[in-house]
Amino acid sequence: MRRGSLRSRLTLLVTAAVAVAIAVCAALSWFIVQIQVVGQLDQSILESEKQGDKNYLVHECTIEGSRGPFDGMATLLRADGTTCSVGPAIVPTDLDWAAVPRPGEPIYRDGVTREGKPVRVVTVNFAPGVAVLEARPLFHIQRTLRNTAIYLAGIAAMGVLGAAWAGLAISRAALRPVGDLTKAVEHIAQTEDLGTPIPVRGSDEIARLSSSFNAMTTALAGSRERQQQLVADAGHELRTPLTTLRTNIDLLLRSEQTGRSLDPGAKERLLVNVKAQFAELSSLVADLLQLARGDTDHEPHVVLGFHEIVTAAVERARLRGAEVATDLTPWYVVGSSTSLERAVLNLIDNAAKFSPDGAVEVSLKNGRLTVRDHGPGLPEEELPHVFERFWRSPSARGLPGSGLGLAIVAQAVAEAGGTVSLANAPGGGAIATLDLPGTLIRNSESDKSR
Repeated sequence: MRRGSLRSRLTLLVTAAVAVAIAVCAALSWFIVQIQVVGQLDQSILESEKQGDKNYLVHECTIEGSRGPFDGMATLLRADGTTCSVGPAIVPTDLDWAAVPRPGEPIYRDGVTREGKPVRVVTVNFAPGVAVLEARPLFHIQRTLRNTAIYLAGIAAMGVLGAAWAGLAISRAALRPVGDLTKAVEHIAQTEDLGTPIPVRGSDEIARLSSSFNAMTTALAGSRERQQQLVADAGHELRTPLTTLRTNIDLLLRSEQTGRSLDPGAKERLLVNVKAQFAELSSLVADLLQLARGDTDHEPHVVLGFHEIVTAAVERARLRGAEVATDLTPWYVVGSSTSLERAVLNLIDNAAKFSPDGAVEVSLKNGRLTVRDHGPGLPEEELPHVFERFWRSPSARGLPGSGLGLAIVAQAVAEAGGTVSLANAPGGGAIATLDLPGTLIRNSESDKSR
């Protein structure tokens, strides 16, 4: 495993967690065994005291040392500090236990004999001013506990090794989808092949991440395709005015270079045509910039009066010669005033272009804007294509325009969360319908940037 990789960190984390758990369990087990073994020893000493002839120690034990048939390790302790021992003498530390009667209250402790050997001592006050200290050696218990500690340490070590192996196996199994995802993403980054699918297995977080990556690459692929299509369409649309401009300028230059002056009327027509082509190019470039920029201009979306935007667009259309009749009611939306005004103006200009006298009817009621012309309308099979970039109806190919106006409308309306459609109106002509979410009354609390 590579140092610092997610797999190595996960393996170390699992190993450390299991190792700590095993160590804690082993330590608790050892302490439980110690408590149980010592407790059993205490109980055996206490039962031996109950069964032993303690009166022998009281009445017959008069000097230090082993006495009579009493078998074991015991020391008689009197209140005055004198002792009498059977077996190895126990170092007395419980003088107060002999001085004050405490019937039925044994005291348990670790002690030593006078030779310094460790013993387990149980002290019982069984007569006024007299206590007996009975003991058992601890070496066999210590050996048992030491062997138990060794066994538990060995088991813990084996458990840690097993935890390390299990952590490695778990990390490999758990991170295999991450590895596949990483390889696929690295392949996409190196080859820029956005069509490469990332495998999705199951429904966990990794699967959701893979699905999100697939959705992202699909969106990027679609964006790239639209960008390429936009460049191709723009190049195609630019070719015609540029060719016309080049031809007209070549004619003017040739007439100057050969000394054959053109007829003033023909020359004027050429210059007018050149000016018209420049105007068409300017309009086309402006539409392309507007369409390509989209919502990247970062103009804040705020609460604004849509009826005021429509009024401003109508005034601009009237300056261009359109005859616009309006019926507007207040409606407040959240959006960009510049892009929405451009969208409404494009709808009015498009309608005026097809109306014989430039008459357009504009209505805004409850958030629905309708723009109607009185032209010939559109064939039903052409209606689904009217908002596509550079699409132009065969009947409109001789009219000025770039084929981008309605595409800009669709983009601006989508950014504001609305919808737009175009249909043939009853009685002739076409009607564009634009719906934007909003309210009849301006809400001051929502008058903030998005």
